[in-house]
Amino acid sequence: MIELFRSNDPIELSWAQAVLADEGIDSHIFDYHASIIEGSIGALPRRLMVDGEEESRAKYVLDVARRELDAHNAKSDGSDAVASE
Repeated sequence: MIELFRSNDPIELSWAQAVLADEGIDSHIFDYHASIIEGSIGALPRRLMVDGEEESRAKYVLDVARRELDAHNAKSDGSDAVASE
């Protein structure tokens, strides 16, 4: 298993897993139970892991999805500013 990234944000991890699953890429969250044991204060990051053979494809898929999300958010921010004026 290869680590794609670490995060304390459960929403980011869930989003990334959903994006990968949509592309047929299995992923796993490591250190989930360790973060619960420490009291769920978010001090211990969780790791998103994929099979080594899927690493480059998974990184590409997440990169494209993040760019699309950023573009969508930028577009939404612009239209919200116009609507509130």
